[in-house]
Amino acid sequence: MSVLLHIADTHFGTEQPPVVEALVALAAQQRPDLVVLAGDITQRARPAQFRAARAFVDRLGAPVLAVPGNHDIALFDLWARLTRPYARFTEVFGADLEPVHASADLLVVGVNTTRAWRHKNGEVSAAQVDRVAGLLASASPQQLRVVVVHQPAAVSCARDRADLVRGHQAALRAWSVAGADLVLGGHIHLPYTLAPPGLARRLWVLQAGTAVSWRTRAEVPNSVNILRWGEAAGAHEPPAQHGAAEGASCLVEQWDFVRKDRRFVRKAVTRVRPERP
Repeated sequence: MSVLLHIADTHFGTEQPPVVEALVALAAQQRPDLVVLAGDITQRARPAQFRAARAFVDRLGAPVLAVPGNHDIALFDLWARLTRPYARFTEVFGADLEPVHASADLLVVGVNTTRAWRHKNGEVSAAQVDRVAGLLASASPQQLRVVVVHQPAAVSCARDRADLVRGHQAALRAWSVAGADLVLGGHIHLPYTLAPPGLARRLWVLQAGTAVSWRTRAEVPNSVNILRWGEAAGAHEPPAQHGAAEGASCLVEQWDFVRKDRRFVRKAVTRVRPERP
């Protein structure tokens, strides 16, 4: 039914043209219904970098839901950072820093986890947690319920704990109860899917790698995620099962850039089954 392309950490200003072209080609092939851009869209929040990012997403052929990352706030222009921290972002991606996309089978809720007074760390406030929970609670059973943040809500290794978004435990608890299926993020340039333990209802944290920038981790290539929900998932071969045995499933695909072939290829596939009453 629906295909979602999850991109993070494009860091325009450090983009690699062959990777950009390969990602545009992947989008043309997969034809996503929605592109999620999970922050750090630019390297230094410069106007030319935002214009390049906008030109790129306009080539992807789908609506775009974008939230800012810490790199999307000017670092060295202190006056702009303190007085109009999101001015350059909003000029290009619109005034809503916490956009919502709703369709018959998708509910995607953006959360601005950046703070102008923080250089790197993110935060989710109690008011943001409540706002998202209210939207999730109003979703229909047919909708895949997705929350988008920049800094990760859960990590897969100890070295990344310092990068956890502040307030993540309260947020995950509340969003789990309210019906979230996935929490998408970026920031640490490492792709993975995991289900945090100890929640009242299972949800998955899905991280994207560095989409097109040369600022990748060692031994981790550029990568993006593709989510297929409903019939779109059933059209592909079944991977390992997680979650409930019955009900609609979401196929989570990690696509990595292969330099010698100059294209993105599907690297890993996980099927998750959102829990429904």
